Amino acid sequence: MRKREGLSKEERIRLKRDFEAIYQEGKRLHTPLFTIFLRRNPVGFPRIAAVAGKRVGGAVARNRVKRLIREFFRRHKERLRPSTDYLIIGKKGAEELKYQDVVGELHFLLQGERKDEELHQPGE
Repeated sequence: MRKREGLSKEERIRLKRDFEAIYQEGKRLHTPLFTIFLRRNPVGFPRIAAVAGKRVGGAVARNRVKRLIREFFRRHKERLRPSTDYLIIGKKGAEELKYQDVVGELHFLLQGERKDEELHQPGE
């Protein structure tokens, strides 16, 4: 039997309260085509949520952007910070990207790429 290559339920951010906590407490980063929210999580491994707003083309284009974001996460999750939630929002123009362009936009999320990227809990 083939091993599933997708993301497990545990690797996805699905609950409304998790989204709200990331929006309220998370650190926000911007690239030309993505907004990224980062927040520590208690589970011990990275989790992802991919979002594409209504300004990103039609439904097919939005779904493609989300698939590209999830594929980046799937291929690079070992190099992402453990115990971190990633909420990645595609902006207008992201629908034109190829996978390698997404990697180029999001490469700084990989461990060791940016030393100034420490995450702190609120109140620290």
